[in-house]
Amino acid sequence: MIVFTVNGKERQVDVSPDTPLLWVLREKLGLSGSKFGCGEGLCGACTVHIDGSPQRSCITPVGDVQGKKVVTIEGIPENNLVKKAWLDQEVSQCGYCQPGQIMSAVALLDKKPKPTDADIDSAMSGNLCRCGTYGRIRRAIHVASGNPAKKGGKKS
Repeated sequence: MIVFTVNGKERQVDVSPDTPLLWVLREKLGLSGSKFGCGEGLCGACTVHIDGSPQRSCITPVGDVQGKKVVTIEGIPENNLVKKAWLDQEVSQCGYCQPGQIMSAVALLDKKPKPTDADIDSAMSGNLCRCGTYGRIRRAIHVASGNPAKKGGKKS
């Protein structure tokens, strides 16, 4: 039995410790917000926070989260500034990558509340967007950070 906390609730799962965390979240716990993209930890669609750090759940064995705290997109409050900025800046197109993008952005702002463009580009570089909304993503992160100098500009 593997025991860990998900979105503030202690959970127990009876699965092999090498089962990817993504499948446990989606199939065993019914948390389908984290998406399967590449299955190799390259695209970021499956990003969750493990003890506050963004991690790829598709390549994280569930045994590695024994006793740890996991937060999924479902655990980020609707009134979170990043989620609000995502809507205000009309970031999403197809939306598939957005849970992972938001999880990475939340982690960035937790670590660095007033990021520069370079900070954002570095933190978000491992998250792929098939629709190419990178300009909107950067702008939304600046909006969420309260950086008025970076709020404006044309929507891409």
